[in-house]
Amino acid sequence: MFLSATDKQAIEAAVAALERAHGVEVVTLVAGRSDDYPETVWAAFALGAAITALVVSVVELFRATWTTSAAILWSFMAIVGIGVACALAAVYVPAFARWFLRDTRAAGEVLQYAKTQFLERELFAAPNRTAILVLVSMLERRVVILADKGLQAHVSTAQWDAVVARMTERLRAGECGGAILAGLAGIGEALAGKPIARGATDRFPNAPSETQE
Repeated sequence: MFLSATDKQAIEAAVAALERAHGVEVVTLVAGRSDDYPETVWAAFALGAAITALVVSVVELFRATWTTSAAILWSFMAIVGIGVACALAAVYVPAFARWFLRDTRAAGEVLQYAKTQFLERELFAAPNRTAILVLVSMLERRVVILADKGLQAHVSTAQWDAVVARMTERLRAGECGGAILAGLAGIGEALAGKPIARGATDRFPNAPSETQE
């Protein structure tokens, strides 16, 4: 998975401290990806096959002998084989898949996934509607923070964006656990001194969740 045992312990402790200090509910989630992005697989296949076809065509131009049926078969197998290899790489190698993923598409899917998780985990049931979901999506290297309506009057969009930016910087440096801890610290700073209606905490687990989706 994406978090070490040390990361998990540190995040769990930070969430507990944040909830005690501000009377909110915080849930942290790390997802492998927010969507399957089938278009990246097809794009990778097409690029691999096209480049291989170009190479094969150039080689055939300079061949001194006639093209045989066996050569045609091997050329076809090479084109399809390289295309399939690229398609598989787009499925199993996140860094490769990101080459074919549009930024706007990734942003939309991560936000939608965060909203779905907020509802499925019933974070709206937190007392005084003061729950916060912190989502890190690894394939897209994106962060989403969703705060319920009880916090809207206390923390501005600019403040949330600043926390997300801090997390994203750490995430793109390969520090998933560090990104979440930085985010929790930023949330604490954003909530400091705010007259938030407190409710009973620990309705949701403090430990981070991880999925391979």
